[in-house]
Amino acid sequence: MTKTIRYTLLSLRDLAVSAGPFLLLAVALLGLAYAWLDPNPPKRVTLATGPAQSAYEEFGKRYAAILARDGIEVTLLPSAGSVANLRLLREGRADLGFVQGGSSEAGSPEQEQLESLGSLFVEPVWLFYREDAARRVNPQAVLAALPELKGLRVNVGTPGSGLPSLMGKLLDSNRIEPGALQLSQLEPTPATVAFLGGELDAIVFASAPESLMVQMLLQTPGVKLMDFAQNEAYSRRFAFLSPAMLPRGVVDLAADIPPQDVRLVAPTTTLLTRASTHPALLQLFALAGNEIHGSAGWFKRAREYPKLANSEVPISAEAERSISNDKPFLQRYLPFWVANLVERMWLVMGIILAIMLPLSRIVPPLYEFRVRSRIFRWYGQLQDIENRVDSPHSQGGLLEELNSLESRAEKISVPLSYANELYALRNHIQLVRARLQQLA
Repeated sequence: MTKTIRYTLLSLRDLAVSAGPFLLLAVALLGLAYAWLDPNPPKRVTLATGPAQSAYEEFGKRYAAILARDGIEVTLLPSAGSVANLRLLREGRADLGFVQGGSSEAGSPEQEQLESLGSLFVEPVWLFYREDAARRVNPQAVLAALPELKGLRVNVGTPGSGLPSLMGKLLDSNRIEPGALQLSQLEPTPATVAFLGGELDAIVFASAPESLMVQMLLQTPGVKLMDFAQNEAYSRRFAFLSPAMLPRGVVDLAADIPPQDVRLVAPTTTLLTRASTHPALLQLFALAGNEIHGSAGWFKRAREYPKLANSEVPISAEAERSISNDKPFLQRYLPFWVANLVERMWLVMGIILAIMLPLSRIVPPLYEFRVRSRIFRWYGQLQDIENRVDSPHSQGGLLEELNSLESRAEKISVPLSYANELYALRNHIQLVRARLQQLA
């Protein structure tokens, strides 16, 4: 090892020893802040979706794919629908879940522990009916209002979904007694099979148009979609409903499906989360929602969704920031885990830096004291030898003590910037030696 490297390492060692307590204090403060803030989220989260082949399931897969980019594993938990998702959230078996508007009553206990990540999309009420069944009611094979369903076999969704409750409210508003219809609550796939086989006259879905069942039935011959001519009136009677329009030809322009505009009523679907879910996860889900639901669709314009309106539960602060703004600056250029750590710790790091800067002024004097004390501690012994020079009883052993002192002084190592102090000690040793020799 060259002398330059040795002296450099010596200086660094002294500096590290002098600044060590302050560095340990800063590290301890950062550790406490990290434990308190818990900036990094868990790597696994559970999302309650919906029945197989539903729009909820399809959207859940998209969320899982997007969050997988940042190392978050999204476990999809199938369910019967919105009501079941609310129960899963309340029981803590799911961290997030898709919930249809109107699935719970305002002020219900489950809303107190939930937050919303915004309204994601509308789920129109699709009431499909068979033309042959409608012909028994209307010679033109067209159903124009809910009262015309009397006496027909109608499937209104599964018990765990929000659809039976929604249809119950719609039927009640039309003064239709439950016994006036032959109601069933089959799963979507068995219900569709029974509908196409003629065992059901009508089938109701409340789903986004991405649903495979909806897409298929819209293009099935002999099946019609009921036009809700009173959709504006429904939206005024029920706050969770919005009027929607399925434009002519939007399903298939070449085949002109549907052949005319179809008026629908549509509750809004939100992504609800437990209030205890990690904020960084909420940010990732909200940003993923911008990517998934921000494009134009059958019932929305580009960038219209997600939005903060029409939410029945409080909006999460993370959702407000993420929906209103784009991806955070640091996350555009740094890995998520690094950017998230800096974003959530920067204030604490600034406070710690503000505390440590004044304290750091003590480091240079400590460094200087440590290096110079390595030299100055020998001056006490040298002064003791000099004080005994004039004593006739101790002169014999003084020269040996001085030689021993000089031998140890030659082994002292100090940074080059303090070499003058070391050479001064050696000169003073020689002065005392000269005096002893003169007296001898």
